[in-house]
Amino acid sequence: MGAEHMQIGQVAQRTGLSLRTIRYYGEVGLVEPSARSRGGFRLYTEADLDRLLLIKRMKPLDFSLEETRDLLEVLDSLAEPGLTEERRAHLAARLDMFEQAAEERCRALREQLAMAEEFAERLSDQRRAHLAPTGDR
Repeated sequence: MGAEHMQIGQVAQRTGLSLRTIRYYGEVGLVEPSARSRGGFRLYTEADLDRLLLIKRMKPLDFSLEETRDLLEVLDSLAEPGLTEERRAHLAARLDMFEQAAEERCRALREQLAMAEEFAERLSDQRRAHLAPTGDR
């Protein structure tokens, strides 16, 4: 095994993903191992690790597997040499759509967080108002 390859356990440690999740992403074609050891163990590269981290970042934003696959295809296509300007423009437009969707989902999450923080603060206020020692009221 070359120094440029990592076994799945190392990848799991570095990404914070479970072995099961990494295997699943391979099964559904999102991130297949770049190589296999003589013993058949999955081997991953830094590029594979980066791909897994991208997928991990998409999960909290509720991107579906199909959307994730689509984005990965766009990014893979943009990295291909010899793209025509028309193809590059098409891919850039698709990438823009993903960027806008991510920004919108972040905005919605920020709104949810603000509501949750307000709720927690109200609970804290209620606790202080109703459960303070009798001498403090």
